[in-house]
Amino acid sequence: MLRAFVGAGSNIEPLENLRKAMAALEKRFGALSMSSLYRTTSVGFEGEDFLNLVVSFETDLPVDEVVAALDEIEARAGRRREGSRFSSRTLDLDLLLYGDRVVDRAGLTLPRDDILEYAFVLGPLAELEPDLRHPTAGATMLELWNRFDRQDQPITRLGQGLS
Repeated sequence: MLRAFVGAGSNIEPLENLRKAMAALEKRFGALSMSSLYRTTSVGFEGEDFLNLVVSFETDLPVDEVVAALDEIEARAGRRREGSRFSSRTLDLDLLLYGDRVVDRAGLTLPRDDILEYAFVLGPLAELEPDLRHPTAGATMLELWNRFDRQDQPITRLGQGLS
């Protein structure tokens, strides 16, 4: 079994969409560990704030099946992939880590580059698993978070859970 880490975010009916996504993930993969919920400003475009969190679960499924399941959950939430990479969305589920696997091929990069680039990914991940070592950067998530420049990426912890 491997531990998979998934970043989740929404800025269209975010609480409702994230609650449904967590229920779908739990139904598909079993017990989830969840970070707190965070509010972040939109990145790369003008739009409503996002709600973000990171979840993890144990799985023995091949990585492509995990990605396909995430895509299916997004589609059921009304996610459309046409248009800009930076836009409002009902649901965004990104596989961040799949154990300590390193993958670099068309359509899939693990660990996901977003971990080192965005506060809305690294902050919740560092909270959830502070001692987890990044497979290629070598530092723990907490060490990476402590060094991360948050000046241009404000992030607010809203509290535990989606209630």
